[in-house]
Amino acid sequence: MATQVDNFDDDPLKEEFEKGTGPRWFRYSDLAVATSNFSDQMKLGEGGFGSVYKGFLKELKVEVAIKKVSKTSKQGRKEYMSEVKIISRLRHRNIVQLIGWCHGGGELLLVYDLMPHGSLDTHLYCSNATLLWPFRYEIVLGLGSALLYLHQDWEQCVLHRDIKPSNIMLDASFCAKLGDFGLARLVDHGRGPYTTGLAGTMGYMDPECVVTGRTSVESDVYSFGVVMLEIACGKRPAVARGQEDIIHLVQWVWDSWESRRTLEAADAQLNLEFDEREMECVMVVGLWCAHPDRTLRPSIKQAVNVLRFEAPLPSFPAKMPVATFMTAIDSSLVSASQLTAGR
Repeated sequence: MATQVDNFDDDPLKEEFEKGTGPRWFRYSDLAVATSNFSDQMKLGEGGFGSVYKGFLKELKVEVAIKKVSKTSKQGRKEYMSEVKIISRLRHRNIVQLIGWCHGGGELLLVYDLMPHGSLDTHLYCSNATLLWPFRYEIVLGLGSALLYLHQDWEQCVLHRDIKPSNIMLDASFCAKLGDFGLARLVDHGRGPYTTGLAGTMGYMDPECVVTGRTSVESDVYSFGVVMLEIACGKRPAVARGQEDIIHLVQWVWDSWESRRTLEAADAQLNLEFDEREMECVMVVGLWCAHPDRTLRPSIKQAVNVLRFEAPLPSFPAKMPVATFMTAIDSSLVSASQLTAGR
């Protein structure tokens, strides 16, 4: 049988990644052995641009998760490059650690520490066992800590752009680890919103970003807010109200806030077994972070300070405000209709 040969000698990817001092290069054959030749029995999941497999690296005596991206996928290749360039330079206890990479077998592969408890998404919606509140609260704090590092404490500002439960992994101690940096972008500290084109997952994306295509740290903060509400309420971003009416989770929790029944929005599976002060804090900070007006959202540092009870809860109106950018759009539409009518 012919040996599989890497064809990346003239590929800019190879030169780019071999400059790094962090993650190591793996032979394709070693990763194939580690995963029983990428067998279905070793598959952990499947994403938009590839699959993830469980593996055991004999040389390092460690279990790993191996992300396999099709070399023919242009978008997958782009995300692969972004993932390696950015995540390989990050070091934080709440960020998934990239162990290595490989170009071979007609594939692009990334090797990570294995997260024994999988994704947060699985525990919120696909598990028979309820994720207890103390774990949920620590996950919120861990995710906040990761974002504080990305937004303010690293040498550049990292915009993740796809914060959601399926990208939050849980280690053996249920410690949160933010992963999947395929859509991430590096920007200079202090730089305002900039146009990147639409990126992210609907329901978690800042509505202003959906309309304008402009992303910012405030966009990540919005996603963090939605995830916090999801952790507290055990509901996905789209919430059914009545038989046919579907509203966003932010609106649903804001309605509870307006009627002063905030804690009634808590996940019923918790059976009221939670610290009321912590639950209220997570919900209120979640609404603050997901505020319709980008300029009224907190910085990640402000949000984390409140979550740690190092600052008081914010105050905001009972009714959910209308986003200022939507008001501007509506005004433009009215002006346009008036001009049309006057012709």
